[in-house]
Order: sequence, then structure tokens, then C-alpha cells
Amino acid sequence: MTRYEFLKAAGFSGASLMALLSCVKTEDSYVEALVQNPDGTTGTTSATGTTSGTGTTTGTTSGTGTTTSTGTPTTVAATKADSSVFVSTEALSKISAKITIDLKSTTYAKLNTLGGYLVVSNTYVVALSKTGKYIAATVTCSHEPKKRIVYSNEEWYCTDHGARFSLAGKGLNSNGSKGLTIYKTATDGNTLVIY
Repeated sequence: MTRYEFLKAAGFSGASLMALLSCVKTEDSYVEALVQNPDGTTGTTSATGTTSGTGTTTGTTSGTGTTTSTGTPTTVAATKADSSVFVSTEALSKISAKITIDLKSTTYAKLNTLGGYLVVSNTYVVALSKTGKYIAATVTCSHEPKKRIVYSNEEWYCTDHGARFSLAGKGLNSNGSKGLTIYKTATDGNTLVIY
């Protein structure tokens, strides 16, 4: 759950929400959340995609699509990118990338969780959409040139003045009317490139 989602769920809106969001730091963008597993037990999800709690055993999901666990079977939070869009490592190496991200690195662990996002190089907002596709946009809002774009609820959102953009960069409100720069992404499951 992102800070935005948490504050909205807590009942904040309008100017009070904007005031609270204006001081967002990258490390504040993920909140450990209580989840209910399909078997009725509860646990927590962490930024690495690990699920643990009453009635479950800790399990982790690697970037290669395999699941490992200790003890009895576990319910793991949805953490997988859509492998149907993966390209070969050879094809990936031929792309002239603006930036390359090692998805196995703990630095980028949020990108292994559906709905997870982070700001890379203070230039790009990169996310694993809830449909399992990697997406990227500029962190700089077109409404005013402030680096406040985040990924929230399957859209790009500016925490400064509330500009909203579709995942394709189209403005969804008056503050987002100028659109947003979107970048292409490609991955082989281990490495992600933005170009």
C-alpha cells in the first residue's frame, strides 16, 4: 500500500491530503500492510514480496519465476511480472537504454511486487503495474516542473497539485492536461531497461 493509498483510506482528501503528500520521500512510498490469505489466515507483506504471519510459513519469490519456501507450502503475495512480455537477454542487450535496472538487486525490490514503484536516478518513476507489466514515466510533472510523479491506482499521479495521468501519459484532469512523458520498457526477467 502506498502512502497515498493509506492516507486516502484514512479519510484524508483535498488540501489536507496534498499537504501530507507534499513531503513524500522515496522511502515512504511503501507501507507494510496486513493481508488476508486465501485460507483465512492473516499476515503481512513486505517490500520484498515476502508474506508471513499466523498460519503461514515465510516464502519468497525470485525474479526468475520460481517460488521457494521453508517448511509447509505458503501463500506468497502476487509478485510476478507478466512473463509473456519478456524478451531474450540477447534482444535486451541490443536496446539503446536510457537506464538499466538489475531486478535481482535489493535496491529495486519494490519492482518485484505488483503495484510496486520507485523513483530511479531522480528522473524516472518505474512501476510493476497490477497487470504485471513494467511501466515508466518521467518523475517531472508537466503541470509545474516539480519532481512529484508517483504511480498509484493504475495511473500516474502528481503529489504536488493532484495532476493525474493515464499509464499512456494522457491527462485525466485539468492539471494533467499537458500529458506526461512515458518511456518504453523491456525485460528478460532479471534486467529491466528503460528506453
